[in-house]
Amino acid sequence: MDDRSNLLTERRLTESMELDAMTVADAVALMNRQDALAVEAVGKVGPEIARAVELVVAALAKGGRLIYFGAGTSGRLGVLDASECPPTFRVPPDMVQGVIAGGNDAMFRAKEGAEDSVEGGAADVDAKAVGPNDVVMGIAAGGTTPYVRGALARARERGARTIFLACVGPTPGEAAVDVQIRPLVGPEVLTGSTRLKAGTATKLVLNTITTVAMVRLGKTYENLMVDLRASNVKLWERGTRIVATLTGLDRAAARAALEAAEGHVKLAVVMVKKRVGAAEGKAFLERAGGRLRGAIEG
Repeated sequence: MDDRSNLLTERRLTESMELDAMTVADAVALMNRQDALAVEAVGKVGPEIARAVELVVAALAKGGRLIYFGAGTSGRLGVLDASECPPTFRVPPDMVQGVIAGGNDAMFRAKEGAEDSVEGGAADVDAKAVGPNDVVMGIAAGGTTPYVRGALARARERGARTIFLACVGPTPGEAAVDVQIRPLVGPEVLTGSTRLKAGTATKLVLNTITTVAMVRLGKTYENLMVDLRASNVKLWERGTRIVATLTGLDRAAARAALEAAEGHVKLAVVMVKKRVGAAEGKAFLERAGGRLRGAIEG
């Protein structure tokens, strides 16, 4: 069995040595101070995150996919980020995907042994038919997860671009990748519990990559999520508000325009701005490459 005690994420945090004897208020304050370090650590790897965004944009623009592979908390965070992309940016469910060691059941109940299989990671990459148009991102807070290493190595063999996200420095046996992102958050308040600072840093990195990539792909206008499709009460309300903001219509008229566009905010705005029907509005968007700014200003 490998000794992982030297890993940054497995070391003991001096400030929390007396955690069990602290008052609730002191423990809460300590957690908050440590969480702030996760934000700081992510800020230090901005150039690497930007490079990852560039890879993702290039892949998605030519019909490829971004696929996360991880185990435990890392895998769950990948699945979470992927699942939020379709409702937020109106992209196909297979454009951004999350794969967790142990399969979908591992989202809700830990399957700890699943992370130990290099072959399992490789097999899951094969099952996704990963190819040269795709980007595979391996997520492993402690950097040594065999499942993630197997996935990255196999993805590279299949011609995909690869990204590795870990909260430790380089460790022996890592797969070669195109981009390494390493927010060094330091030891956890609860020793080894990487769902804490490491998990927070991971969520921040994934948020940034998919959000900025979708912005670059024309999924927003200004800072509004105009490519959402209204699919529930909250999104209908948000969509109506966005249409009203961008067109000057009152809420009732904005809601009517959104309904005429079958809940697609971007199309509703074009229809109002250009005074056209849905078919013509779609044509404007197609000519502008799906970008609202080009469709209404061109």
